[in-house]
Amino acid sequence: RLFGVSGNLMSLGAIDFGLIVDGAVIIVEAIIHRLHGGQTTGAGGRLSAAQMNEETYQAASKIRSSAAFGEIIILIVYLPLLALAGIEGKMFRPMAETVAFAILGAFILSLTYVPMLSALALSRSTSPKKTISDQMMAFFTRVYHPLLKAALRHQAAVLLAAAGLLGGGFWLFRTLGGEFIPTLSEGDFAVEMRTLTGSSLSYTIEKAQQAGGILKKQFPEVKEVVAKIGASEIPTDPMPVEAGDLMVILKDQKEWTSADNREELADKMAQALSVIPGVTFGFQQPIQMRFNELISGAKQDVVLKIYGEDLQQLADYAQQAGRLVRQVPGAEDVYVEQVTGLPQIVVALDRNRLAQFGLNVADVNRTVQTAFAGETAGQVFEQERRFDLVLRLRQDLRRDINSVRRLFIAAPGGQQVPLEQVASVELREGHRDTALGVVALNLVGALAQLHARHLLQGHLL
Repeated sequence: RLFGVSGNLMSLGAIDFGLIVDGAVIIVEAIIHRLHGGQTTGAGGRLSAAQMNEETYQAASKIRSSAAFGEIIILIVYLPLLALAGIEGKMFRPMAETVAFAILGAFILSLTYVPMLSALALSRSTSPKKTISDQMMAFFTRVYHPLLKAALRHQAAVLLAAAGLLGGGFWLFRTLGGEFIPTLSEGDFAVEMRTLTGSSLSYTIEKAQQAGGILKKQFPEVKEVVAKIGASEIPTDPMPVEAGDLMVILKDQKEWTSADNREELADKMAQALSVIPGVTFGFQQPIQMRFNELISGAKQDVVLKIYGEDLQQLADYAQQAGRLVRQVPGAEDVYVEQVTGLPQIVVALDRNRLAQFGLNVADVNRTVQTAFAGETAGQVFEQERRFDLVLRLRQDLRRDINSVRRLFIAAPGGQQVPLEQVASVELREGHRDTALGVVALNLVGALAQLHARHLLQGHLL
């Protein structure tokens, strides 16, 4: 509590009993060895309390540096964990701090409490007695001595064998992939689905149903598919209507027939969904996807964010980074966030024409807002329930730019002025984000991440 380290399950579960008692075992073993090894002043008899205290002090003082060195070695192992950042640091830093405090406390006790308790609890007799442990050690000694002598006679062969094993270990290590936090199999898939920018809700629903039908029809491993599109009334997970998540609930892996593992099944599903035009799919796992989204704002493992003021330049850099990252071995589900491409109806007012008709900007804005967003014109009562009566253009008229141009504005003199006479109405390609380009991807292995980082640093300058 003093250092702000929480005693959670991750921290306390890392405390190994062997690490804690290591220093105490060394001290007690040194005391027993001195008592029964013929090194005491009263060898062969029984020690007095003062002699026992003195022998305990001498044994503990002699082994003190060795015990401290052993504890320091264990502490050094955990020091790199204190330098971790990001989610790894949040997970493993408290564990390293907890273990360090535990070892430090055990070390202090091994030099104070353990010698004192040994002087009180251990037998003061210095007469050697054969115990079961002595017999076991004698047996292992008889086996070990011939092996040691043989190794000393063939030193060159032993060194060559050790060097060969070490080299083989290095070669095997280089062929293995590695991750600091391995990806756990959750048993289900969370598929991120993206349609074209500006797609309607009905179009996204249609594509989600089509994707779910393909998965359930072609893969008997799929139990059910649930889609989530857009944001709810209380948007804890906001997303546009052209994006959605498909939760693919799978059967037990023993019942799989299309693939042997999760990666192979994801590849086959992605290939099956590639027949849907204009839609991209990214395969992840439910908890992993939410975890990534909480950390970086994106659902992929690795996110590259490009900041700037020129939106078109952001889009160009994002596309360039996406092309570079796709060349990295291990890069999967590369997704480039669309900064541009959102269709918009832009109304540019002509203030001179407005003045000729006696109109102002607020009048035009109010009419356009009513046509598209709607405005409350009254209320409707159904028994005790009350609903707002909202007036706005029909959906087909809102999509027709000619209908928008012919939208009438009420002038002060009572005449109706078409919008196209006081403003230019055009359909343009707008921007989704204001100052951010995002490239999100999944990278398999730490070497792939390093490769991607160096590749981007060399080209995006």
